[in-house]
Amino acid sequence: MTTYMILKLLHMTAAYLTITLFALRLLLDAVGRPGWRQTPLRWIPHANDTILLVAAISLLFVAGYASDMPGWLMAKIVLLIGYIVAGVFAMKPAFSTPVRTVAAIVALVQVSAIFHLAMAKPVLG
Repeated sequence: MTTYMILKLLHMTAAYLTITLFALRLLLDAVGRPGWRQTPLRWIPHANDTILLVAAISLLFVAGYASDMPGWLMAKIVLLIGYIVAGVFAMKPAFSTPVRTVAAIVALVQVSAIFHLAMAKPVLG
């Protein structure tokens, strides 16, 4: 298996795990189980996201995109920043329930768009 394929598999696995962990934490909050914040579920997503980011940056270099990024990749990066910001609002108990709900929906829409761009790789201007 090539370096590219190993990195791609690692990146994809971490991406699926990221959204799964995000949805799980949202669900636990929604059903009134905030105790997850005192478990490893509090830090495991951050460790996974670090792996996801390292794999993504490595793929940039291995695939040759580091010097000339296509539009779909730039769009993924912008959406990723939006997902992180919305995710912070969705996860912070200091924000009201309506704010957290809207932020969670926005984050899920953005991550859906990221997955679409990753699979379709459309030509963007």
